[in-house]
Amino acid sequence: MPVAVAEPVVEPAPAPVAESGAPATPGKPRPRGRTTLLIAAAAVLGIAGGTAVGYGVQADRAPTPLPALSQPNLAYPAKALPADKVPDPLPVSQDRQRKTEGDLRELLVSKPSGARNARFPFSTKGWRSLDAYVREFKSEDFMFETLAEADVRRIAAANWLQGQYRGVGIRLVQFRSGAELGASDHANDQLAYMPYAKEGAGNAGDPIKGSGNGRYFLYKAVNKPGYLPVYQARAIAQRGDVMLDITIFDTAPISKKDIRTLAERQLERL
Repeated sequence: MPVAVAEPVVEPAPAPVAESGAPATPGKPRPRGRTTLLIAAAAVLGIAGGTAVGYGVQADRAPTPLPALSQPNLAYPAKALPADKVPDPLPVSQDRQRKTEGDLRELLVSKPSGARNARFPFSTKGWRSLDAYVREFKSEDFMFETLAEADVRRIAAANWLQGQYRGVGIRLVQFRSGAELGASDHANDQLAYMPYAKEGAGNAGDPIKGSGNGRYFLYKAVNKPGYLPVYQARAIAQRGDVMLDITIFDTAPISKKDIRTLAERQLERL
């Protein structure tokens, strides 16, 4: 608890007497705290002034020259190497883009014997345009904008029919060179909703051998009165700058082996 301390009593000093003998007029008392404000203002002005002087000194100095962009004795040779000393290009196993830089349609899995080309969905000599590809999804506008921003390059497509009702569709969606993230993002976006029953297959699927993120899925049969049941399987994966998307439809059950084997074959060709 604080203790009150009595202030000392100070006797008032006698009024100054002028030389004429009359008491001098007392001066106006100086406001308390003015000295503190003056010191604070001087400190602020001193900081501002010092900053201004510092910038002025820097501005008056000549700019420090940057090092030249061209440097002598660089690592590459001054002239081309002789033909017998030029290193061999990387094998395809180490440079996958060498394979996908050619005709992408040649990397599509060939249809099995006895299968016939499907007229629908339409494709132009094995190519699928972006607007035709996005019409295969529910959110056409969103898919078109997303793939266009991801710098999609081209889409190779194959469709065939096996037996009476089985239909197979394969899509190889390639993105521009150096845009492997586009293929990865597209694959992951499709994989993200597959576990949900309303939008996808309603299960987590199974991994595709030889793929880091690839999975294949079996859907539940769709039964409607007056129609044959519809079974569906789908496989999604990505390798390099190419995302692969395989779908199988049938009126008979589709085995895991059917979709898995087809996905593994397609992945090996990439």
